[in-house]
Formats: sequence, structure tokens, C-alpha cells
Amino acid sequence: MSHPKPPQFGILTPPQHVDYTDLQRVWREADETPEIAHAWLFDHLIPIEGDVTGSVFEGWTLLAALAAQTRRLRIGLMVTSNRFRPPAMLAKIAATVDVVSGGRLEFGIGSGSRPGHPVARHEYTSNGLPYHDSDHAVASLAEACTLIRRLWTEDEPFDFDGDHYRLERAFGNPKPVQPPHPPIVIGGRAKATLRVVAEHADIWNIPGGDIEDAVSRSALLDDYCVEIGRDPGEITRSMVLPVFDGRPGETRAAVTEALGAGFSHIVLGLAAPYRPGLVRRVVDEIITPTAP
Repeated sequence: MSHPKPPQFGILTPPQHVDYTDLQRVWREADETPEIAHAWLFDHLIPIEGDVTGSVFEGWTLLAALAAQTRRLRIGLMVTSNRFRPPAMLAKIAATVDVVSGGRLEFGIGSGSRPGHPVARHEYTSNGLPYHDSDHAVASLAEACTLIRRLWTEDEPFDFDGDHYRLERAFGNPKPVQPPHPPIVIGGRAKATLRVVAEHADIWNIPGGDIEDAVSRSALLDDYCVEIGRDPGEITRSMVLPVFDGRPGETRAAVTEALGAGFSHIVLGLAAPYRPGLVRRVVDEIITPTAP
């Protein structure tokens, strides 16, 4: 089932092996480029490419800094790992960034990287984070989404007694700027995650690379929405597509394919170094030739 919506293009700038000044520049360029609607960082504690002992910035701290230096872009993390921070703390961090940005946050969240992957597993062990299997990760994600939404929207303190989280007299102030709360973006492709998407997400994101799989997952999401009585068209379909240096034709073809399959929220993944003029080149070589 297709879900045609006007396309929106954004950029993803992984904050690994890169200087802060370069990140500032590329985000400011994007903020001044109307064809770019949104900008994203990732949420990793070690680099996921190259030297794992190299430099990587903490995502939410960096996002707050860049929020204060931009005025127009929708901003977020693609996507926050629910494994890294307790959900009440994450709700507070996200509300702070929404306030700092003047209501431009898109709240990306997921169950976290696959701990079975060697680099991802190192991310947990090197930071003293507990290892849990995927069933635990997805179930805790569902609880976190419920809890975070309540902290953003309820005025009175409440108790929360879940299988994974327990809070007493919980409350969240200040509230986010956006009513009723920032859009929730959930990333993932597993069937269990898609059930969480159907219940909680405003936007669903999946990495590009296998359009047939993405289409089948989107159809499965439709089915899960129907099961719980939700209109599948309420959930915007999003895809991250890499920008290949010197090979814009490959990215143009992937964008055209994604748009044709109903993925209207396109995130173009850039690779460091983020040289001056990169955003304008992406617009001229990829976005303008593919936008309807």
C-alpha cells in the first residue's frame, strides 16, 4: 500500500571522525537551504565505522548545541538508542532540546543497535552498559514510548509499574513546546519493532538498500495498524539513503525508487569530511533532479 505525501528531504551527518566546526558549518548551510527540511545526527558512543577508538560526539549534547545555532530545520537523532538512557531521563533531555530549538525536535528512538554485531557489542561493554537480547530491547522500547509520552503530556505526577520500568510520582517539566508532543520517529525493520511503530510512531524509518524488503515491511506495518484500528496513512514512511561521493546518479536512482514506493521522508546520509558547499551540491545533484 502506498502512502503518497509531499516529499521532504533531510541530511544525516554522523558525528564521528569529524571536527565540531565542520558539523556547525554543514548544519548552518542546511539551515539556509530551503530544499533541506530536516537534519539528523546518530546516537552512538563509539564510531561505527573506521577506528572504534576514534572521536565521536554524544548525540543529544551535540543536538542541543546545533539546535541553538539553527532557526528553521526540523532536527533529531536517527535514532536514539533506548538502551543508553532511562526513559524518564530521555524524556527530560528531549523536552529540553525541543525548548532550545523553539519546537523543532523530531524524537527519533529505537530499540538500539544489534548487540550481536561485534562493533555494537563493543559499544555496550566499553561503556559498562548491560547486554539484553532483542526481545527485551523491543519490549522495553514499547514501555519507554508509553512512559515518555505520559511525561510529556500529563500535568499530575503518576506512578508507572511496568515490566521494565518502575517510577513513583513521576512528572516531566518543562513540557515540550510542540503540542501535544514532538513527533515520534521509530527506526527499525524487525516484525516486533513494527508492532511498536504501529502503536506509537508518527514516522517510521528504515535504512535503504533493499527496496523490496522495505516495501514488504511497509505492507506489514499497514497490517499491524489495521489490527489495532489505526489508519496506516497516519504514519509517514522514511528512508535513509547514502550519498556516494562522486556517484550522485546512484543516490538519485535510489531516491526515485524510494519515492515511488511511498517513502516520502528521505534522509540523505553524508560522509565526513563535510566540506564547504556540500549541502548545495546535494541539492543540485540529487534533490532537484528527483523532486516531483
